[in-house]
Amino acid sequence: MIEIFIWFLGTLLLATGAAFLAKHYGVEYLIATFTTAVVVANVVASKIVTIGPLAVSAGVVAYSITFLLTDTISEFWGKKEAQKAIWAGFLGLVMMVLVTQLSLRLTPSDYWLGQEAFAAVFGNTLRIALASFIAYVIAQHHDVWAYHFWMGKTGRKHLWIRNNASTWISQVIDTIIFTTIAFYGVFPIGPIIAGEIILKIIIAAFDTPFFYLIRWYYEKRSPRWSF
Repeated sequence: MIEIFIWFLGTLLLATGAAFLAKHYGVEYLIATFTTAVVVANVVASKIVTIGPLAVSAGVVAYSITFLLTDTISEFWGKKEAQKAIWAGFLGLVMMVLVTQLSLRLTPSDYWLGQEAFAAVFGNTLRIALASFIAYVIAQHHDVWAYHFWMGKTGRKHLWIRNNASTWISQVIDTIIFTTIAFYGVFPIGPIIAGEIILKIIIAAFDTPFFYLIRWYYEKRSPRWSF
């Protein structure tokens, strides 16, 4: 269980650190971290792991923090910059697919014996990437839209409402679309969908204190962000 705790805490601390850096050096730090998380999540997505009674994709934690990152961008830089992050992540996915698929098809050297292992890891990347493209564009745009919808309802109060209300529904949308396209006929998708929805809701609730920490840092360090 200690590995799971480090997994959760480490990714949330990295996202928070990126937010701290972005406050001083620009939103590009958050966009870069977001894009990296999207690509990494898709690289490891084909491995199914067990967390307690739940069966989930290994990419679930890395992908879950993307919603904290876009919520942070939405909160402090606005909708336009959040959408910029989404399209940057999309381009990262396209590059990942092109590079991995080309690498699979290149003739390996005679003395390199890792082709089978390489193909086992990346052979399903194309299907996973297609699933990710569709789920990603729908869920991420919904998240940004929903965040600003709830911001319109709550103003600058009740940060936890817009953080969780936008993320929970977006995560459900993403999980159902991605898992169905990526794993239907390969794994039993029902347990994976249920497990990922439960875990993503837990992660979204768990990242709320980090979001408040980010806001505290922005308010404390610069009057430009006070509200």
